[in-house]
Amino acid sequence: MATIKPFAALRPKPELASSICELPYDVMSSEEAAQIAAGNPLSFLHVSKPEIDLPPGTDIYAPEVYARGRNNFESLIAQGALRQDSKPCFYLYRQTMGAHSQTGLVAAASCKDYLDGVIKKHELTRPDKEDDRVRHIEALNSQTGPVFLVYRAKSGLNEYFNEAAAGPPEVDFTASDGVRHSAWRLADIASLRFIQNEFDRIPALYIADGHHRSAAAARVFEQRKGAGESAFFLSVIFPHDQAQILPYNRVLKDLNGSQPERLLEKLDGVFIGKAHGAPAPRRKHELGLYLEGRWHSLTFRPRFAATKDSIEKLDVTLLQKYVLEPIFGIEDPRTSKRINFVGGIRGTQELEKLVQSGEYACAFSLFPTGIEDLMAIADAGGIMPPKSTWFEPKLRDAMFCHMIGHPG
Repeated sequence: MATIKPFAALRPKPELASSICELPYDVMSSEEAAQIAAGNPLSFLHVSKPEIDLPPGTDIYAPEVYARGRNNFESLIAQGALRQDSKPCFYLYRQTMGAHSQTGLVAAASCKDYLDGVIKKHELTRPDKEDDRVRHIEALNSQTGPVFLVYRAKSGLNEYFNEAAAGPPEVDFTASDGVRHSAWRLADIASLRFIQNEFDRIPALYIADGHHRSAAAARVFEQRKGAGESAFFLSVIFPHDQAQILPYNRVLKDLNGSQPERLLEKLDGVFIGKAHGAPAPRRKHELGLYLEGRWHSLTFRPRFAATKDSIEKLDVTLLQKYVLEPIFGIEDPRTSKRINFVGGIRGTQELEKLVQSGEYACAFSLFPTGIEDLMAIADAGGIMPPKSTWFEPKLRDAMFCHMIGHPG
């Protein structure tokens, strides 16, 4: 069963939240972060990407980067921009992006549950990225970027959260990208007990986004032997039916020596194609191909999608297995320099722009991976192909920080 607990969050002063809270460190480059934070000393990017305050070209993994992040973090606390609650609480965090709304529980999740497989993962992690997050947590003695978890929705719990969020939020702002972020604090004993009891009956939690953050938290827990609050990690836990997955599209540098006409002939063996198709696929096993200024709708021929295997029937798997490797010669999309990945938040217009620029030869738009597919694969202990999901909206760093204390 899932073990969660309330914690005393370090949070932004409500009127400063819009100036402090920022997108996660890993969705932007150092140059983009510097532009976003320019002229705003409160921006949390000074903490999550502190290389922006050091000379250009500084190694982002250099010791002075983490030291600068710690100093900037302590400065925000010293000036009262970030303040810690006096007692452990649960919190609700609602994000509204256009017509989509999702409300998650902010809680401390168990590192032991992660290590024991109660919190299930579906991606591989890279040691260098884990090391970076470990060093960031150690430098700050805090987890400042939440892990996005999901649970199989329970009607009673969802109704309880909706009622709890009926009143005015303590923090409420709309970010520059148009996403609204609202937060409520749940501090009464009855609420804390009810929520913990409900999660005691939830058999598993699933990592949607944040595999490196959760892996790093588990490593710090083991290194510190659970001292302080290191046995738990910062998480926002959403019912699965509220999580929004956008597609992760592909752009290709070249046609692997084929002329466009010949490429279409090769693809005809895999897909039922239609010229002048729609840019965005409307169902599973349908893709869009942008080539020579025109969109083509491609549907996998039934024999390719007939498998019952949860991983093998994913569109990203089918595309790699029957198209990218045999036709484009891309054996490993993790390492190939001939392919790039574009998050669905950028839209199909971005794919058109990249191809029209001449930097890429063609693009594939995909239908989003389903959350049910993700959970089925995680339940089976499987690993999804790289760049299978893009969750949106992104959780904002510094909305909540989990202070773990100094090493004991």
